[in-house]
Amino acid sequence: MTFLARIPVAEASLIEAHWKSTIESRVSANHFDPSHVLSDAEIGELVRLATLAPSAYNLQNWRFIAVRERPAKERLRAAAYGQAKVSEAAVTFIVCGTLAGSVDLGARLRLSVEAGLMPAAMAEGWVEAVRRQFTGNAQAERDEAIRSASLAAAMLILAASASGLASGPMTGFDAEAVRAAFGLQPDEVPVMLVAVGRAADGNGPQKPRRPLEEVMVLS
Repeated sequence: MTFLARIPVAEASLIEAHWKSTIESRVSANHFDPSHVLSDAEIGELVRLATLAPSAYNLQNWRFIAVRERPAKERLRAAAYGQAKVSEAAVTFIVCGTLAGSVDLGARLRLSVEAGLMPAAMAEGWVEAVRRQFTGNAQAERDEAIRSASLAAAMLILAASASGLASGPMTGFDAEAVRAAFGLQPDEVPVMLVAVGRAADGNGPQKPRRPLEEVMVLS
């Protein structure tokens, strides 16, 4: 039974209409109101929602650097080839993926064990599975870091949209410059920048998408 199936029909219809509208109205913004400010609590809530994204084995192998002060924004903008939205948005997040080998998965799963959500033996099995899958396989580790951070970034974008904010994801940046400017650890991969704030004039509508018959296969 789905979540929507457990609530009254009228309320379920309103919820469904809201989340569909949130997705359908989202655009990748390039223009932000530079006077808009987000509080620490508002930034924290966006990150909290982003961390509800899925990750393999519940690794939660991500970190969010919320760049909001002017000097830090200017450093990030320089590393992002001068893109204005980096400094004009209320906050620009550096979404990082963490290599699986540096994650203390046992400690992260302990909370689920203590909450009665999984048996201790299962948690131990997951820890061993991660060790076998990623030890000595740098490509697999990097792929997983990028997957997890990308899912978290997508959740962050939706959280921003649901909060009435605009967002602009970016992959156009010098990863090594970002790493140096913000002190990233050797096990962290800067995957994406996400600018978040109040939209300014000049952002166009959502661009047309390819038709379903080109992207979906039913089998």
